[in-house]
Amino acid sequence: MTSSATNNNSDSVFSMLKLGFVLAIYAVVCCTVLAIINSLTSPVIASNQQKKANEAMKAVFRAADDFVSPQNAIDATQDAGGITLDNLMLAKSNGKIIGAVAQVTGPTYDHSTIMVGMDTDGIITGMQYLENTDTPGFGQKGSDPTFTLSNGKTFYGQFEGKKASDGFVTGVTFDAISGATITSNGIASLMTQASKWMESALEANK
Repeated sequence: MTSSATNNNSDSVFSMLKLGFVLAIYAVVCCTVLAIINSLTSPVIASNQQKKANEAMKAVFRAADDFVSPQNAIDATQDAGGITLDNLMLAKSNGKIIGAVAQVTGPTYDHSTIMVGMDTDGIITGMQYLENTDTPGFGQKGSDPTFTLSNGKTFYGQFEGKKASDGFVTGVTFDAISGATITSNGIASLMTQASKWMESALEANK
């Protein structure tokens, strides 16, 4: 009986080792496949994101024929209420700087990423959403091209032509989305911070 028990224990240990070995092989295979898929898809995703950003820059600054990185960088590390500067480019026309575009991300109801353009006179040339994860039917109306305000404009389209110096105050300098005050206030903060960064960049790269 002692011999039988010993054999059973040996079989149990062997079975556990065998199972562990099989699971390890599966894990290695799965990780390898995921790594291959990631290596194939990452460049495509990055290319699509860059294409989307380039299209957004042109959409928010139609007068520009080129977008270049600033020679003199600005400090965008200061606390900005959770808002980050993803990218900032100078807008040019015929080789002359005529403004800037900024891509910023920050909290709205959830969070949003927008592209904003501003000319050297401090006039907003356009705003576009790159990402909007707010509530469907409420905050997501902000990026919906079929949603229009009482003035007939889209939520994001109303910012074109506004003076950054007038500020971005919900319900005062721009129309809010009904039922989405937090989203509207979040966009106000994004527009304010983006304008400050663009103003600094334009001043530093005169």
